[in-house]
Amino acid sequence: MNKTRLVLGIEYDGSGFYGWQWQTHHRSVQQVLEHALTQIADHPVTVQCAGRTDTGVHALEQVVHFDVTTERDALAWVRGGNSQLPDDVRITWMQPAVDDFHARYSAIARFYRYIILNRPIKSALLRKQVTWCPAPLDENLMHQAAQTLLGHHDFTSFRAQGCQSKSPCRTMYFIDVYREDDKVIIDISANAFLHHMVRNIAGVLIAIGSGKAPVAWTEELLVVKSRKLGGITAPPDGLHLGAVYYPERYGLTKHPIFNKLPKDAQRHD
Repeated sequence: MNKTRLVLGIEYDGSGFYGWQWQTHHRSVQQVLEHALTQIADHPVTVQCAGRTDTGVHALEQVVHFDVTTERDALAWVRGGNSQLPDDVRITWMQPAVDDFHARYSAIARFYRYIILNRPIKSALLRKQVTWCPAPLDENLMHQAAQTLLGHHDFTSFRAQGCQSKSPCRTMYFIDVYREDDKVIIDISANAFLHHMVRNIAGVLIAIGSGKAPVAWTEELLVVKSRKLGGITAPPDGLHLGAVYYPERYGLTKHPIFNKLPKDAQRHD
């Protein structure tokens, strides 16, 4: 029987999940999404995502693909799928895949946003969506320190000790640190990310922004290539997978933030 590959955009609040990937005894995003899509497809569905998120990490737009033998229109997949999903996960769009599209391997870049609530009092409303830091942060020093990470580097100092990636090298396309009222925001994009890489970078930048470490610390960590010297891993609450960028031939809408990518990062277009 012929199979059709479909692509979905989904958003989720990761605070109620033990990450993206299936867990035997814990709730995962993949688990609830596959269950919902199986109901609509009327046959078992397995999804592949652009990037696995850890426990407590959110997604503004995760991209997934899956193969089906059932014909349904876009409304059935989006509204029907959402009717089967819990309130903390939503399908936002669907379209047929083009050519050899793969949610993970076709991606050129990923964009993450890390949000720090920088005020003396915790938030009652955003407590699961931001990381709270009561000490004053200097976002300008954080931004200055972050620029050392641009380009192709060995990010050993910023990867989890249990990271299973074969190579610690990644290409950082942009990293901006800025303030919006009482929030300090880190926007970061790379071709791919190591396990805990964004949270480890955020931990280092928070230490710099609070005056506990010098601006030069990011450069020093790139040189020493030691996770043990890399400081704390920032909490997952403030981390959001923002968007994924694919070559234009796949016909997926490009998030405006990817206009900041250097031209050589778009070479596959």
